[in-house]
Amino acid sequence: MNETINLQLPTDFILGAAMSAWQTEGWAGKKDFQDSYLDSWYKNNKHVWHNGYGPGIATDFYHRYQEDISYMKEIGLTHFRTSINWSRFLIDYENAVVDETYAKHIDNMIDELIANHIEPMICLEHYELPAILLEKYGGWESKHVIHLFIKYAEKVFARYGDRVKHWFTFNEPIVVQTRVYLDAIRWPFEQNTKKWMQWNYNKVLATAKAVKLFKQLKLKENHGAKIGVILNPEVTYARSTARHDQEAARMYDLFFNRIFLDPSIKGEYPAELFELMEAHGVTFDYIKEELQVIKENTIDYVGINLYFPHRVKARSTAWNDHIPFHPAYYYEKHELAGKKMNPYRGWEIYPQIMYDMAIRMKEEYGNIEWFVAENGMGVEGEERFKNEDGIIQDDYRIEFISEHLKWLMKAIVQGVNCTGYMLWAFSDNVSPMNAFKNRYGLVEIDLEANRNRRLKKSAYWFKNLIEERNFEAINDDMVK
Repeated sequence: MNETINLQLPTDFILGAAMSAWQTEGWAGKKDFQDSYLDSWYKNNKHVWHNGYGPGIATDFYHRYQEDISYMKEIGLTHFRTSINWSRFLIDYENAVVDETYAKHIDNMIDELIANHIEPMICLEHYELPAILLEKYGGWESKHVIHLFIKYAEKVFARYGDRVKHWFTFNEPIVVQTRVYLDAIRWPFEQNTKKWMQWNYNKVLATAKAVKLFKQLKLKENHGAKIGVILNPEVTYARSTARHDQEAARMYDLFFNRIFLDPSIKGEYPAELFELMEAHGVTFDYIKEELQVIKENTIDYVGINLYFPHRVKARSTAWNDHIPFHPAYYYEKHELAGKKMNPYRGWEIYPQIMYDMAIRMKEEYGNIEWFVAENGMGVEGEERFKNEDGIIQDDYRIEFISEHLKWLMKAIVQGVNCTGYMLWAFSDNVSPMNAFKNRYGLVEIDLEANRNRRLKKSAYWFKNLIEERNFEAINDDMVK
């Protein structure tokens, strides 16, 4: 039996959970023209979604937010992060005309959180790009869509800025275009590396312009509010210490991590990225004035989503010059022998990513304030683990959280400016393609029983963690 060690959390350390609008709300009250990108993907490519489940009902949070918030209160969450569904918030995207019915729902949800002493954290876009803007303008390929996003943000800030103190422009802004335009594995399956680059750039510029607007509205001065972005850098490890493998890891990091971290936090892109884009003919369209906006409007803090490591090695086969440029020109995936896996999600479990990312934030990014915005474990068929009382005994999730927190605490002791940990997710919810296949929640959503809710064992453990501010983890002599 493994020996355990007791670890203490800082007294002001955030302990919360996250979900998004599209993954929970459902389509109740949504007008036909208010589809998001995810809604369109589901409607056009439904067969790839596990068992046909999609965002149509999701967890019915739109109707059941009060019930869910009561569970948040019972667990003791200090913070809850979700998104406003841009596609539903407006009925006219060009002129930013608000859908008052949906906006009132957001009013009520925010007020309910605050009444239960739970701090709302609001993201402006969690893959909820209005589908009509994708069809009409190519989505984030268009500078006009940036303009429309800022008009939308202005309406959101005006309506909720007096109550919400935690704002984020995007959740995982690199994901959609990587799946669609770089790897072409999601609807509408268009491989276009230059378009991928343009989406990346335009989202960085949109964040900077939203920060600029936020400053102009003086929300920080008036209400102590902050604005940032939620990124998902993959902590990247080389196969070996050899120069060619180290270079492969560096290039992966440049194209997938620094492409958002550097401009958002430091205010500028790595010069090498421009050189490589030019060499491969994939440079995004920009002007110097836009780069200046990015430089002058960096984020206040950043949320980091951390789930698994990324392992690469130098290419062992020649690149096929007949196919479009892909950053994999510079690397290949490395399969580490003996790695610990989550077999349901296909992701490696390597808690040290928390420490390594934390030290990087301290040493390379000025020790900016940041927090873990998502971390969690999705498991299929959790009903197998119910006890005689019908409560899921998800000890694997408790171990996962405690082991990741252990490495995070080691970094915090060393002066890392990490202010919190947000679990993905508060409840089971719909994921892209996997739908309800893998369950992530502290709270079970029973699809066979009218989506009824029930706390899992991990919810009671998390409640105790919040109350006691300490936890047990495996003593492997890591924490000194």
